[in-house]
Amino acid sequence: MEKKGFIGEFKEFISKGNVMDMAVGIIIGGAFSAIVTSLVDNVIGPIIGMIFGGVDFSAVTLGQIQIGLFINAVINFLIIAFVLFSIVKAMNKAKALAEKPAEEEAPAPEEPAAPAEDIVLLTEIRDLLAKKDQ
Repeated sequence: MEKKGFIGEFKEFISKGNVMDMAVGIIIGGAFSAIVTSLVDNVIGPIIGMIFGGVDFSAVTLGQIQIGLFINAVINFLIIAFVLFSIVKAMNKAKALAEKPAEEEAPAPEEPAAPAEDIVLLTEIRDLLAKKDQ
């Protein structure tokens, strides 16, 4: 059994496909986070503010505990989670439509079943008798 050193084990770990996929996902997720944050802060947040009269929980405190900031964070999380859920759902639907065959018509008609053995024998006898009479 060959014993690998630390560098060898690290090289094997880092070269596995799922690790690379995870790294790409994290990088893309970080970049996408800026888009989602901007969407929440600049589009959805102001709309919710207009609907509810500019309600802001950040000033709500419970003694020294700033519970309002936590409430704002929870609301932001729920909005972000909903937006991401909607985007992933739409992407999955688009992917399913792209993978769906272009034509989903009725299946091609099946070939007729072979005639029963007695029908085949009777047909052969008929054909032989027809040849004999000629």
